[in-house]
Amino acid sequence: MLDWWYWLCFWISLALFLSLVFFIIIYVKINAGVADRSGGNFVEAVVCQESEIQENGMKVCEFGRDQVLLVKQKGVISAVGTKCSHYGAPLINGALGDGRIRCPWHGACFNLKTGDIEDFPGLDSIPCYEVEIQSGGGVKVRANKRQLESSKRVKDMKTRDPKNDNVFVIIGGGPAGQVCAETLRQEGYTGRLVVVCAESVPPYDRIKLSKQLNWTIDKIQLRPDAFYKEHGIELMLGKEAVSVDTSKNLVTLDDNSTVTYNSLFIATGSVPRKPDTPGSDLENIFTLRNLSDAGRISKALTASSKVVIIGTSFIGMEMAAACISTCSEGSVTVIGRSDVPFSESLGKIVGSRIARLFTEKNVKLMTGVTVSEYEGDGTRVNNVALSDGSKIPADVVILGLGSTFATGFLKGSGITMNANGSVPVNEFLETNCLGVYAGGDIAEAPVYAANDQKKTIGHWGLAHYHGKIAALNMMSASRPLKAVPFFWTMLFGTSFRYAGHGSYDDTVIAGDVESLKFACYYCSGDRVVAICTVGKDPLAAKFAELIYNGGKLMKRDLAEDPFAWATIPIAATGKPQEATPATTEESAPAAAEETPASDTPSAN
Repeated sequence: MLDWWYWLCFWISLALFLSLVFFIIIYVKINAGVADRSGGNFVEAVVCQESEIQENGMKVCEFGRDQVLLVKQKGVISAVGTKCSHYGAPLINGALGDGRIRCPWHGACFNLKTGDIEDFPGLDSIPCYEVEIQSGGGVKVRANKRQLESSKRVKDMKTRDPKNDNVFVIIGGGPAGQVCAETLRQEGYTGRLVVVCAESVPPYDRIKLSKQLNWTIDKIQLRPDAFYKEHGIELMLGKEAVSVDTSKNLVTLDDNSTVTYNSLFIATGSVPRKPDTPGSDLENIFTLRNLSDAGRISKALTASSKVVIIGTSFIGMEMAAACISTCSEGSVTVIGRSDVPFSESLGKIVGSRIARLFTEKNVKLMTGVTVSEYEGDGTRVNNVALSDGSKIPADVVILGLGSTFATGFLKGSGITMNANGSVPVNEFLETNCLGVYAGGDIAEAPVYAANDQKKTIGHWGLAHYHGKIAALNMMSASRPLKAVPFFWTMLFGTSFRYAGHGSYDDTVIAGDVESLKFACYYCSGDRVVAICTVGKDPLAAKFAELIYNGGKLMKRDLAEDPFAWATIPIAATGKPQEATPATTEESAPAAAEETPASDTPSAN
């Protein structure tokens, strides 16, 4: 009798316990607002109260098993993904502009209403979700479950329509060419789309080459091979354009084949400058431009190699930093003409601190000298003779002496070129020839941040942007250039960010240069034309967004508090709003370490 009563109580207790667990689960789901709709394809949730987000404020909220970034502007709350599609930077730490948010690391921008990428680097957009404000003030977010599977998304694209006889040709397999091709398909172009690539591999993330040498193409290509087939993008790999005839709309390739075009975009980038210094034809003297170059350098390097880098450019200094991870301590020497690295671009104070970063790692810096001869055994280099009479032992020499524009094939084409080989274009990136566009390194184009002065700028992100603008205008959109150059590099784990453009006559330092937590403002007269920051994110992104929105930062604005300007929301005019200061919840922890990379070689 007792046994029967015992088991009855046990089963009743178990049933009650399981019922309690079931109701707790249901309760949590109801209170989280989670409910499947449309056959279970959608998720929706009340993620917070509207009152929790101030005007020009941002908040990361839990959304099922994921998170969502809420932004309130002009009384409207938008919901987008929390991470930049480029390298995963937390966007809550970014710069809020007028209707868009800029990544704090590398300056990519995303539209708050659509999630579409508007400025670069990167190729992908971010998720964007439906928002409904409930009667009680709850903020309900609704998303397709597929949107939650990734922090990035590819915009919808058309593919090839055999009935469309138009042919658009892109010469150049870098970021400008890649973005141009993708944008054309995104904007509805269905004709034949040809991308001529001099290299035998698909477009890839070239800026990684100066940070690590032993890449394989599958690790760094911008899109998988199937992407191009799916969207009808015809890659002509291992083919080089040797001439363009604008009177016949004809491109001739190095195998004597030809392609006729209706519209043409030229983004061939630049090639490393090689000196005519005696001995420069010896073996183991390298330049770095492409994946093959990186492979050859990697093969030549050993732990016992004595490496000499010629040039204190960003490529040269990044290569020096990369080599010390392979070579023994004290075996890397950098030789530069200037007394201080980057003194022209970043100023002597910042340049001197960068120099100390290298000497602290036992990289030898020899400045104020030039190379008089490369000495060898008749085959391979073994010494670098300098202008001061000294000689540096060398097993491997890497040249970082700048570059020249890869536009020689345009001679006689009818396309106007400058004496240095760059191609002048208008605000639509169109050359003097109707329907022919140029972008990236080679384009002498108006720079919005420099009052539309025409400049050539070899930045990775700007090359992406040129590709987008060229594509829109090939589709007759009449979209003018409007971008703020944004540059970055990482040296020994320290990120340097630079936004803006223009010559300067004074600098204002805010913060501590020695501890690598500072901002350097570059001033022309009373106007701040550019900023370099270290350990002060998202200051560079905020400056870029301020300038983009038509604002100005003056030197006098820095006198009392050099960081106060960054706390004021950016209105459409770029002027301070008479509203609540921009707010965010506490900065999110880094989603992932920033990938050591710079945008130095746009390679477009």
